[in-house]
Amino acid sequence: MCDKCGCGDTRVVPVDLHERILEANERQARHNREHFARNGILAVNLMGSPGSGKTAVLEATARAMRTLGRLGALTGDLATDNDAQRLRAAGIPSLTITTGSACHLDADLVHHALHNAPWGSDLDYLFIENVGNLVCPAVYDLGEALNVVALSVTEGEDKPLKYPAMFRKADLVLLTKVDLLPHVTAPLSAFEDAVARVAPAPRVLPVSAVTDWGVADWAGWLRARRAACVGETALV
Repeated sequence: MCDKCGCGDTRVVPVDLHERILEANERQARHNREHFARNGILAVNLMGSPGSGKTAVLEATARAMRTLGRLGALTGDLATDNDAQRLRAAGIPSLTITTGSACHLDADLVHHALHNAPWGSDLDYLFIENVGNLVCPAVYDLGEALNVVALSVTEGEDKPLKYPAMFRKADLVLLTKVDLLPHVTAPLSAFEDAVARVAPAPRVLPVSAVTDWGVADWAGWLRARRAACVGETALV
């Protein structure tokens, strides 16, 4: 839990103050969304637990989409620039948002980061790698067009049932590290069933950043969604 907003805990932040925080966040999110739409940028809020493979998926995305779009990333973490360094090495211009004690990104943090981003508005896709957490990031709109949740097969198939708000918000669940399925007890169908039990329109895409399994399908999904969102013909 962060000490900025209490993340809904009235023992930390009173309800009326928390509601004002969310109202201010919604206003800033609308501004961010207008900025993305005006510049033809598909903004993707990538959420998931620490170690779920978010950064590795983006590294694989860079390989798959190297010639198919201009990519950028904002990476949220309590400390260090490690993830952004990895993404820059993979060819994705990246900027870190260091949150200190905050367990999620918010629209204002994203807004300020955009003003310091080296790419300006010259992007087709912006990936916002949220702080590793399956609870608080689901509450805060960042102005994104899409919410994607990374769920690793090593986390267990019960995570959608334990953290339903996160998965209800998802436009897509990336089931990561599927190369490790032979070494876990739950089959792929168990993960798909758990997502289907909590999400109104479940979509699960198995991927492996190690073998690139499913990464081309993920890249194709992104291109199709950008075409739908910005009114352009999808790249082929």
